[in-house]
Amino acid sequence: MPAVHHLSPEPGTVHGQFDRSLPPVLEIDPGDTVIFRTLDGSWGENGERLFGLPGFAPRPKPWIGHALCGPVRVRGAHPGNVLEVEINTVRPGSWGWTAAGPREQRLRRGLNAGREVLIGWRLDTAAGLARDAHGLGLTLPLRPFMGVLGNAPAAPGPHETRHPRRVGGNLDCRELVPGSRLRLPVEVDGALFSVGDGHAVQGDGELASTALECPMDEVSLTFRLLPGPAPARPQASTPAGEIFLGLGQGLDEAVQDAADQAVDFLARRLGIGTPEAIVVAGLAVQLRVTQVANGTVGAHALITPDVLVHLG
Repeated sequence: MPAVHHLSPEPGTVHGQFDRSLPPVLEIDPGDTVIFRTLDGSWGENGERLFGLPGFAPRPKPWIGHALCGPVRVRGAHPGNVLEVEINTVRPGSWGWTAAGPREQRLRRGLNAGREVLIGWRLDTAAGLARDAHGLGLTLPLRPFMGVLGNAPAAPGPHETRHPRRVGGNLDCRELVPGSRLRLPVEVDGALFSVGDGHAVQGDGELASTALECPMDEVSLTFRLLPGPAPARPQASTPAGEIFLGLGQGLDEAVQDAADQAVDFLARRLGIGTPEAIVVAGLAVQLRVTQVANGTVGAHALITPDVLVHLG
């Protein structure tokens, strides 16, 4: 019978980089479910600053990147396999924050706020709403998802958590909500999967360079192994439809990457040539900006369920 495991952030289970040499903190079988709790993107510092909450200790000095829970080793996972991560539940904590600032200070590609801005939010998960904690009168509907879901790369590390990669990482795709199945290439034995960077809500593009960053009280993920060949990039089946995530140093490159994957999918599914699949893609594929905030830019191609039904 598949097992259910629990993993919470504490010294020894939280790290700030992807690295194939990190020892796994949990080993599971395919089919098992892991229920995580995760820290926010500031390792608890903004919870202390805005709400007087205790932060995570000991904190890495200097911080290396996002606070990731893991790595989780999946028995039987080998390079060339595909790790399917089914997202069952994503439940935020009671608070969060959003920041923006001068572009030259933030080293990001988001909009230039001209000055540092930090807004705290109270999260009402029962009502499904976020309300600002500063009397600004701001209210937003919650749509929680995890920003970072990824396997360890084969290349020796450490690797920054800020960049999305072929094996996943800081994807920041708002469509990866509960009900989604994310497919990630495996490059090292065991996959060595980690998760973090909880977002209570984010728009496509992550234009301010942060989402509504928050700790997560419950992130339930079920892990399965699929035979190869592995996709060139992360792909997902989501409530919004089939998603093909493209990555690049600029938006043109990321869009081309996502579009190429969608065309390949259509050609295989319909049994037609690439030129004909391009014609279908022009009618059936929606291109969206995933994020422009992470150094490596992301775009995704979306094929919605109604289109997939008619395509057969």
